[in-house]
Amino acid sequence: MVCQFCLSLFFKKTAFCFIDFVCLFFSPKRLEAEFSLIEKGFKEEEKRAQADYASQDSDYIKQLAMQAYQSETYQVRMYAVFLMGYLSQQEDILNYLREQVCLDPNWRVQEVLAKALDHYCKTIGYQAALPVIDEWLGHSQANTRRAVTEGLRIWTSRPYFKDHPQEAIGRIAGLKRDPSDYVRKSVGNALRDISRKFPDLIQAELATWTLDGKDIQQVHKLASKFLIA
Repeated sequence: MVCQFCLSLFFKKTAFCFIDFVCLFFSPKRLEAEFSLIEKGFKEEEKRAQADYASQDSDYIKQLAMQAYQSETYQVRMYAVFLMGYLSQQEDILNYLREQVCLDPNWRVQEVLAKALDHYCKTIGYQAALPVIDEWLGHSQANTRRAVTEGLRIWTSRPYFKDHPQEAIGRIAGLKRDPSDYVRKSVGNALRDISRKFPDLIQAELATWTLDGKDIQQVHKLASKFLIA
């Protein structure tokens, strides 16, 4: 009869070897070699992240995402942020997205940050996500605020905001005087896109603005592009 100690040792060694194999297969260095040749778009990183998330448990994916995000290769960091989006119902991951990923210097990673927030809101429900949405809108980091405005520009086709577009419009317009030009451009573009479906609502919102400076005038110009004078 095999003793319990031997069995325990066997399973520990087996588990260790399996984890080593998985870590080798999904190592950041391997991902860097795979993704560094991708120069445009995000579909390949997203597709790989979806496949890996579906094939591994959440604890492993969390570890992988954190390791991958330390890469100097921006495509690997994009992949990592996609994974974080899938895990974003975990409070520490959502906080990491809000506080750390927003500092990433690569604009492509910031685009994926917006997608990660969108995944979170879609998963828990857009109305239920309103407190988080408002928290991000009031954040000190411009990229965190922009992640929301980029989401809101498409959320008027999604549940809750589709029936309450003014909730999206009001939140976006609240950043029309944002100190960041990056955010203000996102505000103008978001309102412009929403005006395709809700021109009267955007017209009414813009009518309340005081165009007393170059910055607000630029936002207004972007937002009113598709409106008939």
